[in-house]
Amino acid sequence: MTGNQVLNWSVARVAPTDPDALRMLFCYYDEIASRYYRRRVPREEVEQIMAEFPSDDLTPPTGVFLLARLDGEPAGCVGVRVYTPEIAELTRMFVDVGHRGSGGAGLLVRAAEDAAREIGAKSMWLNTRDDLVEARAFYAKHGYQPIPPYGDDPYAEHWFGKEL
Repeated sequence: MTGNQVLNWSVARVAPTDPDALRMLFCYYDEIASRYYRRRVPREEVEQIMAEFPSDDLTPPTGVFLLARLDGEPAGCVGVRVYTPEIAELTRMFVDVGHRGSGGAGLLVRAAEDAAREIGAKSMWLNTRDDLVEARAFYAKHGYQPIPPYGDDPYAEHWFGKEL
C-alpha cells in the first residue's frame, strides 16, 4: 500500500458452500493444519479435515458465514454459530496472509459481532490454540477475555468471550 491508497474491504453474508467461501475455508484449514502439524499439508488432507469439521451449520437459523473481499477479491472469512440463544461462537476466522495488517480482520470481527447481535446473542465466545499466538493477541486487542473452557473441540486450548 502506498501513501494515500485506501484499501477497499467489504464483507457480505454468503453460504459456506459458495465457491469463494469454499476457497477461503480451504485456505483457513490449510493454514491451521500446516501450523499444527508443522509441515505442508497435502490438498487431500485439507479436504478430509474440511469434511471432518463441516461449516454447513453456518447458515440461518444456526449461524452465519461472512466473506471478506478486498477490491472485489476474496481475502478472508469468519463464521458465527449459535451456541445458545444468548451466546454466539466466533469460528473460521481467517484473513489471507498477503492482506494481514490492512484492516480486514478488525472489519470481519465487527461484522461477526453485529451478526451475532442480530440473531439475539448477548455475548460472543471463541476458542483457539497455543500455536495461534497472533490470534490470541488479536482477540485480546478486540476486547475478548479468557473464559472457562466450553464445547468439545479437540484442538481448543484457549477460550475467550466478550459481552456484546
